[in-house]
Amino acid sequence: MSSIIIEIRAGAGGEEAALFAQDIFKMYSRYAETQDWKTRVLDSHQSEFGGLKQITFEIKGKDAFLKMKHEGGVHRVQRVPKTEKANRIHTSTVSVAVLEKPETTQIQIKSSDIKMDFFKSSGPGGQNVNKRQTAIRLTHAPSGIIVTSQTTRNLEENRKAAMEILKARLFEQERKEIENKISGERRQQIGNADRSEKIRTYNFPQDRVTDHRINKKFYNIEKIMSGNLRPIIKALR
Repeated sequence: MSSIIIEIRAGAGGEEAALFAQDIFKMYSRYAETQDWKTRVLDSHQSEFGGLKQITFEIKGKDAFLKMKHEGGVHRVQRVPKTEKANRIHTSTVSVAVLEKPETTQIQIKSSDIKMDFFKSSGPGGQNVNKRQTAIRLTHAPSGIIVTSQTTRNLEENRKAAMEILKARLFEQERKEIENKISGERRQQIGNADRSEKIRTYNFPQDRVTDHRINKKFYNIEKIMSGNLRPIIKALR
């Protein structure tokens, strides 16, 4: 049983990128269902029209890291946005980072190294949706890493979720430092948060998904977006 934390962020393309981030999250959630994995949202920020500016969630289940580790990188979409009146195709991007969740003993964090801030949860457009300050921001002084969580109205639950994200980021940072020392250069993303490379293009008008790392095309895009990732993941592995 392995646990991973996935971060999805809208990139270039404004609202269309946020809507595609929502689509990618749904795709992974549905794929997780087919694998009998459990998913849990740790933090999310909605856009004004129902998309996702950013979402961080946990997937727990057998071989989760093994199957999902190649999903990290830049995902590009080419389609006509719902908001487009002239029927023009737009190109937008979303970045995905896949972080392996460390065991409890693998990462130890001193409480004195953490600054904790509380704020009101925000919904689409940035408006406050909660009267109490239950959202939390953790700043880890030694690394400079900042994480937030605002998914529940319970302060303690949000604190625990933020700590899980922080531990996963620190674990990833530690592993990257070791890899860099060994190889002398940053490896391509295999489970780390390198977002610099475009890994996949989702072309809706041509009903095609292309994975650029293996130069392979997959068809029936709606089925893929509905969680049928098995052929792509199998080809990557």
